[in-house]
Amino acid sequence: MKRILYSAGLLSLVLTFSSCKKDFLDQDPTGSAGDATIFATTTNAKNVINGIYRYLYSRYSDQNQPGHGGVMLQLDFMGEDIHQAASTWYTSAGSGTGGWVSQRNDASGFVSYPFRLYYRCIGNSNAIIDNIDKADGPDGDKKMLKAEALTMRAWGFFNLVQLFGKRYDAAAKPNNQLGISLPLSALDIKLPRATVEEVYTQINKDLDAAITLYATATAPANKSHLSIHAARAIKARVALTMQDYVTAATYAKLVIDNGGYSLMSVAQYQTGFNDISNPEWIWGAFIQADQGDTFGSYFAQISYDGNTTYVRSRPKRINSALYNLLTSTDVRKKMWEPNPTTANFPLPLTTYVREPYMSRKFAIKAANTTLGDVPYIRLSEMYLLLAEAYAKTPGKETDAKNTLFTLAKQRDPNYVLSTNSGQALIDEILVQRRVELWAEGFRFYDLKRLNQSLDRTVVPNFVSASVGGVMQVPAGDDRWQFAIPLSEIQANPNTKPN
Repeated sequence: MKRILYSAGLLSLVLTFSSCKKDFLDQDPTGSAGDATIFATTTNAKNVINGIYRYLYSRYSDQNQPGHGGVMLQLDFMGEDIHQAASTWYTSAGSGTGGWVSQRNDASGFVSYPFRLYYRCIGNSNAIIDNIDKADGPDGDKKMLKAEALTMRAWGFFNLVQLFGKRYDAAAKPNNQLGISLPLSALDIKLPRATVEEVYTQINKDLDAAITLYATATAPANKSHLSIHAARAIKARVALTMQDYVTAATYAKLVIDNGGYSLMSVAQYQTGFNDISNPEWIWGAFIQADQGDTFGSYFAQISYDGNTTYVRSRPKRINSALYNLLTSTDVRKKMWEPNPTTANFPLPLTTYVREPYMSRKFAIKAANTTLGDVPYIRLSEMYLLLAEAYAKTPGKETDAKNTLFTLAKQRDPNYVLSTNSGQALIDEILVQRRVELWAEGFRFYDLKRLNQSLDRTVVPNFVSASVGGVMQVPAGDDRWQFAIPLSEIQANPNTKPN
């Protein structure tokens, strides 16, 4: 059973619903249907998609592996903008990736964790794609379920290829470097690794098909489920990563113009980033009180006021140089405290530690819990993505400045239209991106797609010992590519290690 749990090839065996099915489908919050009836109706099939969404916030193994939110934090701790004063979870070699060791160890839980997480989502999505057309139920429901599954599969492949493949390079098409395997059916097992180009082609094919289906599908129940707007946002992310800036701008603008979302007010920005009903959220995890994990949750790691040993003893800090780029009238300046005291940074108990530049961005949703919804896609990202895409498209620099102005003015009422041009404008947009999306899982992916080096030596308050002394990683270094898990290599004779 262990090999089935880890192997990308064998993962799809779950979709035949053999005696192993409970290892994969017990994530359903309301109970799983039997083998014979799981896809008999759209009502039953909804249990499978609901199970996938729940798996995205379920603990993998260790407490600092709370589904996709845990991957978000692992990747941001590989950057320079979030850090902590000592080596512990997320940064030590045995407890995370921030020290740039675990991701190259094929036996580490920190490579099998994202590998299993996203392939499990892909495997169950394939089950829906294979079977939903034959289910009894409204045609709109079938289209919605298939569109969600296609979007989920594309999103899973997108995360995996960014982690386990080398970066996509638009100047080197076709990108024939090895990516990941591409199971597209429950019957696909023990597959070889496709090229990075083939993976991105499939991602876009899935997203295009999903977007077409969404147009005549039943509307999603809430923002915890994927939608046409989330699919377009993911399509924009993919295009940005592929350096296809025209396509990136097109899809980001569709989300901004047609999604019905709005940027947070200054007051809303200070409410803790914990509520999916926020008008800016496009897709996120909705965590019900009876489904939370006290210690193995996103807010048990990143909140400033959750009552766990990790939160109480180890504040999460921002890059002080980045913080100092913010103006005093920017609401985001309030998300971190350079000199915390009992007066300006009250905490629930005297046992909580205060440290310079500690975060208050993420707060628990309810007292005496570690409860909070998890943001996967927000509207502000679409503005930043659109601004960057425009800035990198000839003739679109004015549009880039105006797009950036819309977001930045909402965060800082004193912001004025940028006078920067060329690389200086791009740099300004990227600084805004780093601040806005802090601890939301973007920094590793951004550095990799931009082919930039990691440099922590320019961070005045970064503690070298907290990451085992790893302060610089050159662009293109092998360490930017996660190792294929040993369990996959042992189970799948057709794969190849990195």
